[in-house]
Amino acid sequence: MRPRLLRIAYRMLGSLAEAEDIVQDAWLRWSRADRDEVSNPAAFLSRTVTRLCLDHLKSARVKRESYVGFWLPEPLIEVAEEDGAVEAEDVSLTLMLALERLSPLERAAFLLHDVFDMPFAEVARAIGRDEAACRQLAARARAHVRSERPRYPLKGNEGEAIARAFFDAVARNDAEGLKAMLSENVVAYADGGGKKPAHLNPIYGRDKVLRLIAGLAAKPGDPPRWVQAAVIDGLPGFVAFDRWGTLQTTALAIEDGRVAAFYTMRNPDKLARVEDWLAREPRSGPGLH
Repeated sequence: MRPRLLRIAYRMLGSLAEAEDIVQDAWLRWSRADRDEVSNPAAFLSRTVTRLCLDHLKSARVKRESYVGFWLPEPLIEVAEEDGAVEAEDVSLTLMLALERLSPLERAAFLLHDVFDMPFAEVARAIGRDEAACRQLAARARAHVRSERPRYPLKGNEGEAIARAFFDAVARNDAEGLKAMLSENVVAYADGGGKKPAHLNPIYGRDKVLRLIAGLAAKPGDPPRWVQAAVIDGLPGFVAFDRWGTLQTTALAIEDGRVAAFYTMRNPDKLARVEDWLAREPRSGPGLH
C-alpha cells in the first residue's frame, strides 16, 4: 500500500521528499484512527494522502511563484526493463508539467480516477466534492493533458541509444549531428533552482537551442562526463557531470525518432536521491564514460 500512496503523493506534488512526509503523516493518522469506523483502510489512506496533498499545494503554489527559474519535478530514477525498453509511465515528466497548469482539485480528480483507477464515488469523498463535480474536474483536466501523452512509444534499446547519441553530440558540440537529432520546434528546459547556473526560461526552437549548446561548449572546462542511461519519470535520459563537475540529469521527450524536448535538472536540492541511487549502482560514478 505504501508504494501506491507514495505514487499518489509524488504525482500530486512533484517532490519525493514532500511525498514521503505526506505518506508518513497519513500513516500516523491511520495509527490514531478508530479502526471500527474504517471499513476500507486502503481508501482511508488514499483519501487522507489526497487531502494532505491538497492542503500542501496551497502553500506550495506560493513558493513556486518565488522559485528562481523554471520549476521541474524532482527526477524519479527508475530501472529500465531487462531488454532496455522504456515503457510509458502512468504519468511521465511531460504530463506532470501539464498537471502543474491545472488547479489542485482538477489534478487530484484526474490522477485519482484516470491514473489510479479510483471510482468517482471515492474520488468525491477524497476531495470533498460531489460525483458530478468530480467528473467535470476530471474531464477538464483530461482535455488539458490529452495532447501531452506520449504518442511515439520507443522500442527495445531505442531510448538509451538516442540518449547516448544526444549526450555525445552535446559533449562534442557536433552542430550537424544535433541538427539532425533535434526536432525543429525542440524546447530546452532547465532547473537550477537558483543554486546552479541554468537558463531561467525555456529555450524554443532548434536554432536557439543549438546556439545555447554552442555557447556552453565555448566556456572553459573539461568535457562533460557520462555516468549512465536512466529512465527519468518515464522518459529516456541519462545522468552526467557537466564540464564543471556538476551532477545533472537529462530526460528526453522523443517524437518520431527526434528529440522534441529535453529537461535538465541541476538543482542540487532535487538531486540528493540521485546521488544516493548512484552510490548503490555498481556501474555508476564520475569516472565512467
